[in-house]
Amino acid sequence: MPRTGRPRAFNRDEAVAAAMVLFWEHGFESTSLAQLRTAMGNISAASFYAAFGSKEALFREAVDRYISTYGHVSESFRDTSLTAKAAIEQGLRQSTRMQTENSHPLGCLLVLSAVNCSPEQKHIREMLAKERKRVRGWLNDCIERGVSNGELPEATDIPMLVTLFETFLRGISTQARDGVPYEAIDAAITQLMSVWDAISVKPGEQRAFDQR
Repeated sequence: MPRTGRPRAFNRDEAVAAAMVLFWEHGFESTSLAQLRTAMGNISAASFYAAFGSKEALFREAVDRYISTYGHVSESFRDTSLTAKAAIEQGLRQSTRMQTENSHPLGCLLVLSAVNCSPEQKHIREMLAKERKRVRGWLNDCIERGVSNGELPEATDIPMLVTLFETFLRGISTQARDGVPYEAIDAAITQLMSVWDAISVKPGEQRAFDQR
């Protein structure tokens, strides 16, 4: 009788990565424990709970994994080696490229994985909102930097610009899921950035700003 091989050892990193993809594609509530256990190598319920404690705890790990990998594209908003405009433009274009790639689910996990939740899962939606708020803070800091370094006039409506750019950033998810190609969204970013150009400090005004 042929000998059966030893079962493959449980790999936590691979398990979290597999869970991340499922949550990204189907959302928190629509992803079942059975789907998760299958994706993790057909592990038992006992092994699942021993490793992660709960579906919610696994989701938290999956979100952290997403932020540190695919979500890293938003870090451009914090790059002070770039002008404020370049930092925002680069972040938007990188996010668009990532969200429209076919090597993983389309869109952004932080936007799509808990668009709708039952009242019992309200805290999941709030958790993701907190993560999105963190990125909004980066956008705000970036635009404030643009004002302080003279790229934008002092009278700039910063909250309006933050809302404008963040609304576009979050809207990429639905566009990507609907099959809008990267090239179309990228072209829209070019037009969006013309808003920055329209309100930016002109060269002569920049010199006056620097001499104050």
